[in-house]
Amino acid sequence: MIKIGDFARLTQVSIVTLRYYDEMDLLKPVRVDSFTGYRFYSVEQLPRLNRILALKDLGFSLDQIKLMLADGLAVEQLRAMLTLQKSEVEKRLSEESERLQRIESRLRQIEMENKMPNYDVVIKNAPAMLVASCRMTIPTNDQVPQYLGPAFDELYDYIRKHNAKDTSPCFALWHSPSDVYENEDVEAIVPIDRQIKEAGRIKIYELPITQVASVVHQGNFEDFTQGHAALLEWIDANGYKIVGPYREIYIKFNHQNLADTTTEIQFAVEKA
Repeated sequence: MIKIGDFARLTQVSIVTLRYYDEMDLLKPVRVDSFTGYRFYSVEQLPRLNRILALKDLGFSLDQIKLMLADGLAVEQLRAMLTLQKSEVEKRLSEESERLQRIESRLRQIEMENKMPNYDVVIKNAPAMLVASCRMTIPTNDQVPQYLGPAFDELYDYIRKHNAKDTSPCFALWHSPSDVYENEDVEAIVPIDRQIKEAGRIKIYELPITQVASVVHQGNFEDFTQGHAALLEWIDANGYKIVGPYREIYIKFNHQNLADTTTEIQFAVEKA
């Protein structure tokens, strides 16, 4: 038998770790002195310890390793666990590869402009939501306020009359590309808390969860197109493609001071 300290030096596993493996029932000592409580191990336990360390190196948790070392575990179960772990590692590698691509893109942008970018792009999931919608065609881009404003007023009035509540900021869902400035196809959207009936041009439906590339624009709309340009450049540089209409979410709108306005721009994307 080998004292725990000697076993730790032999295996290069700390005494603390060996004690924890004992508590986890992963590697029990062959004997525990009833008087001193001192643990003793044997050379025959080295293969089991090596298997624990090997499985840990593959990324398995100690709970998973305990299951994998169980006598009743079938080969098919072990193969399934290894296959799942392989998939998870491949996913992490893919995510890290994409992160590396974003870092390289940001470095190129800083080198070209010699400053931090004005916009920071974030990839996230826009949640599924029930919405009230009013769709229209706007003849020219300079008429956007006089079309969208009344449409939002109409939506909020309709929602209140039907005892529903808005759940998050209103937004415009643009079905026309961002470089189109005539006959623009757009929906005024208000997220709502419950199903209500439709009437006239007001439609009620659920927007699905959507992966988006997003930037936040602060200030009035004179420089608004810079946010769109930054997003489109980022999407192209990072290997994404646009797969649906884009959103302009009016998080904060100050009629008295347009500079005190916050808008989030979201493009529906997926990897190209």
